[in-house]
Amino acid sequence: MRNFKLTIRYDGTEFYGWQTQPGRRTVQETVERAVSEITREERVRLNCSGRTDSGVHAVGQVANVYSATRLNPDALLKAINAKLPEDVCVRELCEVPQSFCANKDALRKMYRYVIQDGRLRDPFLRKYAWFVRQSLNAEAMARAGKCLVGRHDFRCFETEWPNRLSSVRTITHLSVNRFGECIWVDVEATGFLYNMVRAIAGSLVQVGRGFWPETQLADVLHAMDRRLAGPTAPPEGLFLMRVTYSEKPPASDSQ
Repeated sequence: MRNFKLTIRYDGTEFYGWQTQPGRRTVQETVERAVSEITREERVRLNCSGRTDSGVHAVGQVANVYSATRLNPDALLKAINAKLPEDVCVRELCEVPQSFCANKDALRKMYRYVIQDGRLRDPFLRKYAWFVRQSLNAEAMARAGKCLVGRHDFRCFETEWPNRLSSVRTITHLSVNRFGECIWVDVEATGFLYNMVRAIAGSLVQVGRGFWPETQLADVLHAMDRRLAGPTAPPEGLFLMRVTYSEKPPASDSQ
């Protein structure tokens, strides 16, 4: 068997998330079906870096899959994409060592949350940004978010805590920047809790609206109480941008 690493991009609007669910259209099932059709293997299982929820998008989702196909990576990439629908594609495909695991070997993941603010909603952004009918103070949001960088217990930003063994995570980068009528909230971390980025975005918007002082985010973090944090932002503004690994896996020796 050979091990292939896939970098996948998808518009999550019409998907019920990544993970296969009976009777529902998911990214995992869609890509697995395409791989199965090309390799003619019945049991195809994609292992991804991390599951995304219904309506969430990805620019750089990473997965790996084992296959006995004799196709070279370039041919396999073209063949799989020919079988995929318009809202998902495999951007890159390469052969990696048998030991590579897209989930366990991931060092960091970066998510971007997109907000469109102002008086008028842009219909072209309705599937890809959270519309907030008010001008937000992006600079205040950026200053408020600095307290989240580092290793903390982020249970105040987790839906249905506890659902993991630990709610301690390390955020390595958090920035808030305005680009025209949109604000980008970029969060990179070694791991994330359920709805963590969306809860952070919802809390930062409270600061941007002027509802909270800039220091309140630190108070929420230290209180470790989800009820004190802001709302969970809607899924359409969230994008998985990239997954970072220790190094580019070397090509496999198998032919």
